[in-house]
Amino acid sequence: MITGHFGLAAAVKSFERPVPLWGLMLGTVWLDVVFVPLYISGVEHIDPLPGTDGGYGDGIIYADYTHSLVGALVIAALTGLLMSRWWGRRGGVVVGAVVFSHWLLDLLVHHADLPLLPGNLGDLPRMGFGLWRYHWLTAAIEALLVLVGSALYWRAARRTGGSPGRVNLVTGLMVAFGAVTLALDVAGL
Repeated sequence: MITGHFGLAAAVKSFERPVPLWGLMLGTVWLDVVFVPLYISGVEHIDPLPGTDGGYGDGIIYADYTHSLVGALVIAALTGLLMSRWWGRRGGVVVGAVVFSHWLLDLLVHHADLPLLPGNLGDLPRMGFGLWRYHWLTAAIEALLVLVGSALYWRAARRTGGSPGRVNLVTGLMVAFGAVTLALDVAGL
């Protein structure tokens, strides 16, 4: 779902000019950035679903700290608070919301592997609607998010007097980056 996260960042940028696009794009994947060292250290892990090759959406992700509901809220709040130092209170709130949007989008696609509490305290039922079972539907939704987000960004940037060449270049790069990340996701790389 990396591609869909970036599409959301582009859409948010169309409404929130003071926060740089790179900050919004990094914010949308911040939970995964925090996940990486925990994954490398073995604290969080991914198990392939039985009978699959472990490709696009074919894993149960045990990101019990970074991708728990409460963990995501805490990471989002702390990130937003920190970013408010550079981009003001509103910018910090926007970045915090974008960080938390990651969990909401993951809720749609993940199998039931998202815990409510960090470390899956209380062994409560895990959440996830499991759209990853339908690879092409998920890929189509991600592509749509990138295209709509890029179109909103392009329209807003053109309205606010951005250089047409730069606006077209950035929009083209977003679409190309979205296509590459989506292709890598689908290929299971």
